[in-house]
Amino acid sequence: MSKLNRYSVMIIAFAFVLSFSLNTNAQFWKKEQTEEEKKEEIKQEKADLRKMTKGTLDRLYKLQPSARQAIKQSAGYGVFSNFGLKIFVAGSGTGKGIVFDNRARKETFMKMVELQAGYGFGVKKFRLIWVFENHSDVTEFVNSDWEFGGQVTGAAKLGDEGVAFTGAMSISPGIWLYQLTDEGVALELTGKGTKYYKDDDLN
Repeated sequence: MSKLNRYSVMIIAFAFVLSFSLNTNAQFWKKEQTEEEKKEEIKQEKADLRKMTKGTLDRLYKLQPSARQAIKQSAGYGVFSNFGLKIFVAGSGTGKGIVFDNRARKETFMKMVELQAGYGFGVKKFRLIWVFENHSDVTEFVNSDWEFGGQVTGAAKLGDEGVAFTGAMSISPGIWLYQLTDEGVALELTGKGTKYYKDDDLN
C-alpha cells in the first residue's frame, strides 16, 4: 500500500472514531437533559399539589372554621382534587392529592381513580379532605390501594375525642370526609366508587 493510501485509510479511520465519539456524547447529554427535565417536571408537579392543598385548606377553614382544629389534632389527613391544574382534567375520572401523616411528619403523593362510571365523579369539580383520627387508618389508606364505595354513615358533629367535625361526613368510626364544590361545603357525596393509591412517579 502506498504512503498516500495509508494516509487516506488513517484519515477515514480517525473520522469514523471521531464521529462515533461525538454521537455517543450527544446521546449521553441528550439523556441527561431528558432526566433533568423529568426531575424539573416532578418538582413542579409536587409544588402545584402543595399549592392546591394549601388553597383547599384555606377555603375549608374559611367555610368551616372548626375543621382547622379537627385536622390539627388528627392522626393524619389527605387533600385531593379532580380539577384546577394541568395535571387534572375534569371529566377524566381521575385526580391527585397528598396525604399527611401528622405523627410521622411525612407526606405521600397519591392518585385517585373512579372505579365505576355513573357516579358523577368525572363530570363535577370537587375537592376532598379526608381526616383520620387513628394512625392505623392513615397507614392503611396510604399503603393498601384503598377503595371507597361511597358509603356514608352520617354527618355527625363530634369525633371520638370530642373534636368538632361540623360539615364533615362520617365514613366510618374515626374517618371523616369534607367535600368542597364550587358552591361550598357539600354534604351530598360526589366522589363515590373511588380507589386511592400511591403515585410512584412523585414519591
